[in-house]
Amino acid sequence: MVNELILFIISFIFVLIIYEFFIVNKSKRRNSKNRPIEIKYLVSRYKLDLKKIHYRQILQIVSLVSSFDIAFIVSIASIFDSYLIQLLVAVALILPVIFISYHFVGNYYVKKGMIIDK
Repeated sequence: MVNELILFIISFIFVLIIYEFFIVNKSKRRNSKNRPIEIKYLVSRYKLDLKKIHYRQILQIVSLVSSFDIAFIVSIASIFDSYLIQLLVAVALILPVIFISYHFVGNYYVKKGMIIDK
C-alpha cells in the first residue's frame, strides 16, 4: 500500500513537471492552433467561453487533472504482477478515467457560468 502511494506521488509530480514545461508554457496564448486538446474538448463539449475564463487558470487545472489521471492509472496498473495484465489494465482505464475527470472539470465551469451566452 505504501509503495503504491509513493509511486502515485512520484508519478504525479513527474508528469506535472513535464506537463508544465511542455504544454502549459508552450500554449500561454489563446491561439486556437496551440491550444491543448483537453481545452479544445472542454470548449466543444461544454460550450465554455474562454473569454470568461482565465486561460492560465484552465491550463493549470488541465495539467493537474492530466497528471492525476496518469498517476492514478499507473498506480492501479502497478498492483498487478504481470506486465501484460498491467498493460491491459492501463489501456482499459485510460479513456474512462480521462472522460470522468474532464466531466467534473466541465461541470465545474458550467456551474460557475463560464459558458457561451446564447
